[in-house]
This record gives sequence, structure tokens and C-alpha cells, in this order.
Amino acid sequence: MLLDALLAHLIGDFVLQSDWMAVEKTRRWWPAVAHGATYGLPFLLLTQSPMALAVIVVTHVVLDRYRAAKYLVWARNLIAPAGRRVAWADVQRNHGSSVTTPAGLANALVIVADNTVHLVINGCALAWWG
Repeated sequence: MLLDALLAHLIGDFVLQSDWMAVEKTRRWWPAVAHGATYGLPFLLLTQSPMALAVIVVTHVVLDRYRAAKYLVWARNLIAPAGRRVAWADVQRNHGSSVTTPAGLANALVIVADNTVHLVINGCALAWWG
């Protein structure tokens, strides 16, 4: 079941997401909702539970629309000594990472954090309601 959920996530988040959705989902609701709907399609093969599907799709839409993973990336730096913490302003400037972090690495950290959060939520939804 875990491998099936991972494959459903990868197909929904990468194969079924158009460039339009990927670019516009953080700017407007309609592309985020369209992406969420297509993202949920592979999960129909894993569950017909309305609750599990709703949790998977709705959380995906909200997390992607607000690019919430950048806040997680920023928050992980709170465990650093005070002088080494990332400023709140860097959440917007460099995906939650220090401005000294290369932009490509900062973006990769957000992608990894985003996918990790989605996988945890999906696993919980499928385990509890699936």
C-alpha cells in the first residue's frame, strides 16, 4: 500500500500536472484547484473513501496554493543558534532559506519538504479512512 501511495503521489504531482498548473497554482486558486483535482485521480485506484480523497485533495490544494513548505523550511532553522537563524523576510526572498543559500538548493529544499508533507498526509488519510 505504501508503494502504491507513493506512485499515486508521483503520478498526480508530476505526470498529471501541466506547466500552467505548476506556474500559476501559487498565484491563483483556479490552477491550484485544477491541479488538486487531477492530483487526486490516481488515488481513486487506491480508495473510494470520500473522506480519504477529500483530505488528500483539499490539503494538497491548500499546501500548494500557499507554498506552505517554505514556512517549514524556514521553521527548521529555528533550532539554530540565534545569530544563525534565518530572518522571517527570507521566507519570501529565498524560499525560507538564508539569502546565502544558493537559489537552486533553496528551491530543492522546498520541493523535498513539500513532497514529504504530502506523503505523510496521504499515508495518514489512507490508513485512517482508506
